[in-house]
Amino acid sequence: MTKKFSGVFSALVTPFHQVNGKSEVDYSSLQKLVQYQLDQKINGFVVNGTTGESPTLTKSEVRKIFSVIRAQVGLNFPLILGTGSNSTDKTIEDTKIAEELGADAALVVVPYYNKPPQRGLVQHFKTVARSVDLPIILYNVPGRTIANMSIETIVELSEFKNIVGIKEASGDLKFDVELKSKLKNDFIFLSGDDGTYLDFLNLGGHGIISVMSNLLTAQTVNWTTLVRSGKLSEAQNDFNKYKKLIDSMYVEANPIPLKWMLHKKNLITSAEARLPLCELDQKCHSEILNLMKQTGQI
Repeated sequence: MTKKFSGVFSALVTPFHQVNGKSEVDYSSLQKLVQYQLDQKINGFVVNGTTGESPTLTKSEVRKIFSVIRAQVGLNFPLILGTGSNSTDKTIEDTKIAEELGADAALVVVPYYNKPPQRGLVQHFKTVARSVDLPIILYNVPGRTIANMSIETIVELSEFKNIVGIKEASGDLKFDVELKSKLKNDFIFLSGDDGTYLDFLNLGGHGIISVMSNLLTAQTVNWTTLVRSGKLSEAQNDFNKYKKLIDSMYVEANPIPLKWMLHKKNLITSAEARLPLCELDQKCHSEILNLMKQTGQI
């Protein structure tokens, strides 16, 4: 189980384009982006995550997106489907769809906006996990959800039969070190924070669910290989060459800058995002374009 979900997983963007004045999923661009990453040895994908603009996708779109990708990558390639929401009933419904579609796991985020207490989080995740036989990966991202899972909550949930791992995106390495020390080695420990990924991997992480790997696929895979080989300094030196570009992926809400970069690299036809997100502010264009040129992305 741990091996299946280790390495670099891209939190896949959802390309859109306008069809008769309406925003539609651009399946041709989606397949092109998937193939680009497959060619550069990506280990897996998360479909319908926040980077994929999950709040704006309909159930029928999610089904089709997943099916299109599954047909392209094959049955043995790991695909995780994002199913979390701030409603336990809705999360159960969507997680059952993930199981029906043949996802390898469901990524279930901490309920956002509601600000549940820790005992509510425990009940939420256990209730969702009981509803399916599918492996569940917890997703802790306090920068988005406000609520933050405590170490005690995560450790308790890690003992539940089909809760198999966590995407830990707090970016707090002190928290991560303490958490890792209290988890069993076979509990999947994935970073969700690009900026601290190498240190996270070095402290015993199994991999990452990444934004940057949509664009910097080969580089992210290579950094992972280097750290696993005991070459942290070499990985950090190479990472630093791309750090400004990676930082620029967050000058506005993800995935706004990333979509603009993928469009400039001709991997997707349009940089369109669905409201309430929008296209990248023009004042950011020239600086990001220069960074892309400096790092050989265009």
